[in-house]
Amino acid sequence: MATSATSVRHEPLTPSGAGAAIERWTLTAGPYEASVLTLGATLHTLTAPDRSGDSAQLLLSTDELAKILGPARHYGTIVGRYANRIDRSSVTIDGEEHPLAPTGGGVTIHGGPDGFANRIWRAEPVDGGVRLRLHSPDGDQGFPGAMDVTVTYTLSALSAPGTPGTPDAPDAPGAGAELAIDYHAVTSRPTVVNLTNHAYVNLAGEGRGDVLGHLLTLDADAYTPVDERQIPYGRIEPVAGTPFDFTTATPIGKSVHEDHPQLAGPGGYDHNWVLRPRPADGSPARAALLEDPASGRTLEVLTTEPGVQVYTANTFQGAVTGASGTAYGPFAGIALETQHFPDSPHHPEFPSTVLRPGEEFRSRTVLRLGVN
Repeated sequence: MATSATSVRHEPLTPSGAGAAIERWTLTAGPYEASVLTLGATLHTLTAPDRSGDSAQLLLSTDELAKILGPARHYGTIVGRYANRIDRSSVTIDGEEHPLAPTGGGVTIHGGPDGFANRIWRAEPVDGGVRLRLHSPDGDQGFPGAMDVTVTYTLSALSAPGTPGTPDAPDAPGAGAELAIDYHAVTSRPTVVNLTNHAYVNLAGEGRGDVLGHLLTLDADAYTPVDERQIPYGRIEPVAGTPFDFTTATPIGKSVHEDHPQLAGPGGYDHNWVLRPRPADGSPARAALLEDPASGRTLEVLTTEPGVQVYTANTFQGAVTGASGTAYGPFAGIALETQHFPDSPHHPEFPSTVLRPGEEFRSRTVLRLGVN
């Protein structure tokens, strides 16, 4: 049950005269807080209490604009028009090939070198949150069709389970909160679309060690193995008996360094898990549960999407320093990117990412915070 009002405020992040202004929107509900930047429609910070009621900021982030535009440019951003990888930097729709802007290695990743993460979105308040809008013109990064995109963040505190004669306590740490991310897009021509949020989470608090001791559960019995460029072969393989089996709560670090051909290239996890079937009514269902045994914080991820890309920040080398003063190294956080499968346009056996005029792309992901 959602309860307690959510306050919404905004402020400029960059001074006037510094080009297009970047704003920060802050959503507060009880002890929970989320901030969103208009640059990249970025989920910039997420603050939550632990089992003792002590709050911490849980996302890897920086306020340095040069870093946000550089090595941190995908920290918490909305990535698109197509999250993840498209092989050969091209898509063919209805028999017509569309070359895409390449990002290197023979692929286009996260929508191209000037994807949605680089754009300044228009923002407006909504009840309990903020809605961001972006117009992507026909041919943007090679993708066909003019596309209008909205992403809406809403934060709701949750009431604690009540007992007879005892009022609910919405500000109690154990009550929890939900941050919903709602995506919508329409297009003028047939195109492909795959949107996600690319936040890196550390439930102990940003800069407070790595996440290898976090427990991860994935509601997925299969994954899509990849080649050396992280492009799926097109196969869907079971996770049973492999380091990719997170069907029960498992420490992230248990098998991350195991001698397995799928782990050697990326140096850890950077793979798409195939989620169990989503509800027929289109409502979000659980994809993942992340738990930090030390702090007691939990993050449950629910989504309407068919897959989740798990990336454990394997290649981080201290290029970004957070508010804690700690430079982020390998495994400083984990990204749980709810999305369609990588390179779906080249794999008709995967769920389709084609969007046509007159259709609406809708997707919903909920980040449910709590403690145990």
